[in-house]
This record gives sequence, C-alpha cells and structure tokens, in this order.
Amino acid sequence: MIIRVGRSPQANQRYVRRPGAYAILPMNGGVLLTAQIAEEIDIQLPGGGIDRGESAIQALHREVMEETGWRVSRPQKLGTFRRFAFMPEYDLWAEKICHVFVARPVYQLCLPSEPDHETLVVSASDAIAMLGNDGDRRFVAQYFS
Repeated sequence: MIIRVGRSPQANQRYVRRPGAYAILPMNGGVLLTAQIAEEIDIQLPGGGIDRGESAIQALHREVMEETGWRVSRPQKLGTFRRFAFMPEYDLWAEKICHVFVARPVYQLCLPSEPDHETLVVSASDAIAMLGNDGDRRFVAQYFS
C-alpha cells in the first residue's frame, strides 16, 4: 500500500491519477532543490510527471534536467507516496503518485529550462523546513537520518 500524505481527498471532487518521479540530490553536504516562483514560492524536490510511454527513470532524468539543468547518475528508488492536490498550472485536481529516488548530481549543463524555476542547495535540516509538501519532507528526513 502506498502511504498518503497531506490532505484527505474531498468526497465530491474527481481526481486524475498523475504519476511522477522526484529526486533527492545530495550535494556539498546538503541537497539540491528547485524553487518554483509564482505568487508564492514553492520549494520542491526536482522532478515531475511521467509522460505516456516513459519510465519513471526516464522521467526523472528529463525532469531534473528541465528544472535544474543538472545531469544525474545512479538513481535508486527510495519509495512512493501519494497526495491529493490542485495543480493550478494544469487546472487539475490530481492524485499525485510520487516515486522518490536518490541520485548523484554529475554536472550542470545549463540553467533550468522550466519557466520560473531556480535551483538552490541547502542543508538537509533547512530542506526539511522549506519543502512544500509532507511527502518530500518525510523522504528527505528519512534519507538524511
């Protein structure tokens, strides 16, 4: 069974299942994160949706590159969680199935190509305090414990 984090689903709301792959990227004694800049800043593990015909590993490499500009190696799956959330960029209520990996940042090829994304490296304890959802916080805390 996949653990649920965050809010319970609303009984009268229809949710679309949205699988995604996300990475804990240890770097310089801390962790590489992405900040999505909108009305409010949302600090996240780099990653995102798995496209049709794409594996979780393929999505992980693509999403990390888009959101951070970094190439990664040796991804290892840590686990999965799900959460129910509204995704304003898609005008979509989603049941997000979040596959979490740890991977090694190898080199940065470019700046993030994803609009309104910036990267930051923070300590594990700062990451846990800053991350925007309970599932990301849980996996970072578990990895760095």
